[in-house]
Amino acid sequence: MPRLDAERRHSVAFTLNGAPARVEVEPRTLLTDALRHGLGMTGTHVGCEHGVCGACTVAIDGVPARACLTLAVGVEGCEVRTVEGLAPEPGRLGVLQAAFRRHHALQCGFCTAGILMSLDAFLRLRPRATRAELTEVIGGHLCRCTGYAPIIEAAVEAAAMLRGEAIEEISTHA
Repeated sequence: MPRLDAERRHSVAFTLNGAPARVEVEPRTLLTDALRHGLGMTGTHVGCEHGVCGACTVAIDGVPARACLTLAVGVEGCEVRTVEGLAPEPGRLGVLQAAFRRHHALQCGFCTAGILMSLDAFLRLRPRATRAELTEVIGGHLCRCTGYAPIIEAAVEAAAMLRGEAIEEISTHA
């Protein structure tokens, strides 16, 4: 009896956080599973598995996407960025990550990676984002610990810093 297509594994090649990556997956393998179990990128969390909570958000070709709803075979040839790709170098935090740390914008940290990825993608498109726009971006994520206020403050600060404004100026523009 011939093997069904679903039983065959496929080699998927793409760029992951700026470096070439390849992973062997079944056709039905979700990107979350390929990243976490196939490539060790455990910063991408699996929450609701329905695309609602946002914990699994990654950037695919610069656009935020729910990795729990994306088949791994669908990223063939794409540029995928995970939260691990936000750090400029090992042991150093990126601007958004450092702002989250300063503002205590995480507690359990489960939602944090997805929120960071959405904010990063949005700020690349809209570096002059307003507080209201940043609030709307994180509105697509569920956080059960922080109450969102510190997340918004961190996002506002990071946006200002990415625009090159000094921290002292941030409170007057926010």
